[in-house]
Amino acid sequence: MTAVQREIEAAPGSRIAGPEDIWAGHRSFAGVRTRVLEVGPKPKRGTGRLVLLHGYCDSADTWRPALAELAAAGIPAVAVDLPGFGEADPLRPGAILAQLDAFVAEVTRCYADRGKVVLGGNSLGGTMSLRAACREQLPIAGVVSIAAPGFVDSWLVRTVGKYPLPLRLAASLPLPVPGFVVRTIAGLVVPWLLYADRSAADIAHVSRFTGLFPDFRSTTTRLDQARRLVAELADAYDGLESIKVPLLVVACGKDRLVTAAAGQRLHTLVPHSQLMLREEWGHCPQLDDPVAIAELLSYFRAGALHKKPRRRAPGVAQKAAG
Repeated sequence: MTAVQREIEAAPGSRIAGPEDIWAGHRSFAGVRTRVLEVGPKPKRGTGRLVLLHGYCDSADTWRPALAELAAAGIPAVAVDLPGFGEADPLRPGAILAQLDAFVAEVTRCYADRGKVVLGGNSLGGTMSLRAACREQLPIAGVVSIAAPGFVDSWLVRTVGKYPLPLRLAASLPLPVPGFVVRTIAGLVVPWLLYADRSAADIAHVSRFTGLFPDFRSTTTRLDQARRLVAELADAYDGLESIKVPLLVVACGKDRLVTAAAGQRLHTLVPHSQLMLREEWGHCPQLDDPVAIAELLSYFRAGALHKKPRRRAPGVAQKAAG
């Protein structure tokens, strides 16, 4: 158990035995109490951890399969629930991104106790990683941005942002939609949105998402929050030219929320970045292919920290285009 892990207030029975050896506990960052998942040994001085950020309506659990792989490889890594999701405190009223910025900044500072961290973010987590990298004072060695929204999004994301039809329907319906109907629909839609192949969806991960939509009221609340977030994304990336650290942009060919063109656009805006396009991945490749994602993150971390990697990520890092 590392020093950081000893500081965590752990829930009874939260230690998971086995090769994955994921430590779960709670900490507070920027006034937000949240859950932390951590693996790996205490980093040597001068080296940093991987800090992994999840997407909208997701949680740190999305990284569990990849964390298990990182643990087996001896790579120190941590994943946190962002404010408003998982077991974290709710978002406060007001701008969403500003609250997440403050939270991610403190998480970054905390886990840079041994050296600069490498941020890896999926979807909204990719957005927050990019925004953090724009702040040169933060101890960041590099960023992996996976399917960050707000560059070239799918028709679905644009529709949520501009035409909140479900919200108007909710106000006009004479009777509430039964919860089991909402959960059934969510159970069909979520695998299609997150995975490249919905038939391969893991029931446990799907249940995490559908649990966020127990009834029609909660669903419309989340949709309204998503609409506000999409509006904020219009100005989310001012200052990308200030990113000096290594940046790997991951675009996914079967992503139904953020098109691969979004990654290409981001790569253009940050000329020194690398672009990786994986045609077979969906919006959450950490669920599609956690082994490859763990290898990718491990290899990128080694390069960003100027260390010789233990092994090259076969079929992954070699495909990154400059």
